[in-house]
Amino acid sequence: MSHDKRALVIVDVQNDFVEGGSLGVAGGRDVATRISQHVAAHAGDYAVIAASRDWHHAPGPDGHETNGGHFAAPGEDPDFVTTWPVHCVSSEGGSDYAPELVTDAVTHHVRKGMGVPAYSAFEGVTDDGAALADVLRAAGVTEVDVTGIATDYCVRATALDARKEGFAVRLLDGLHAGVAPETSTAAVAEMRAAGVTV
Repeated sequence: MSHDKRALVIVDVQNDFVEGGSLGVAGGRDVATRISQHVAAHAGDYAVIAASRDWHHAPGPDGHETNGGHFAAPGEDPDFVTTWPVHCVSSEGGSDYAPELVTDAVTHHVRKGMGVPAYSAFEGVTDDGAALADVLRAAGVTEVDVTGIATDYCVRATALDARKEGFAVRLLDGLHAGVAPETSTAAVAEMRAAGVTV
């Protein structure tokens, strides 16, 4: 396998998505550590290592910035399907990478959800405004390995979008964590049906 053809995408390994965060996923910190170990052992195998982060606008003084309806409106309970508690606000520590994730080898940092709902890393942009798919194509990437949090939401969306963009995709075993077992199992089945190697 030629190292100039493969990319690693690390999805949303952020403080708010690991244990102790506003939307913490069980096993998140362990997955962050294992992704770091994978990168340490395999960084040379990848032409691109991209890490995505949710990067939401802060609610204003009136509490009404919902990021396009992604945050539950003030006074309403989130439904945990399309509306969520406030999380990964760009000006706060919850948006930072989890400390267990070593990002030294990351070549591209991708931010998504800036004022709008966004799940897939392919909906985000790099620091210089480039779309992830364009970055990968410019690097000659044809195959994408996907890791991160959460299996049943942003990892799922990223893997499916990578397939839609025409890349061969692998979901790396043990390097992703989901919100719930049932939805994670369904997400993995959906990814497999879309041609993702699991």
